[in-house]
Amino acid sequence: MYQFDKSRVDLAREFKAAPFGEHSPDLQYLLNILRAPRPGPFHVLLIDRPGERWTLGLMEPGRAPVRTNMVFTDLAAAEWHVFRERWSVLAGAECPVV
Repeated sequence: MYQFDKSRVDLAREFKAAPFGEHSPDLQYLLNILRAPRPGPFHVLLIDRPGERWTLGLMEPGRAPVRTNMVFTDLAAAEWHVFRERWSVLAGAECPVV
């Protein structure tokens, strides 16, 4: 079973610097944990206009996603926001990398 280590802020920095493409094995391990389904609301990105606009959504297993009022026009910023939200849920505290 995967385990989350909130002390590995170096991995948050690595993701922020390069959210797309290949990642180090440790960051990929963390992303697998962050992306794994779990009970309760799960932060997702909903495509409004492909390649142009995304909305933050919350999804629960077995239900359609609910849109929030957070809209992004930069996919890297959107991915970083979702990363931080998912980190916060697992760590029980905000991601220390801003």
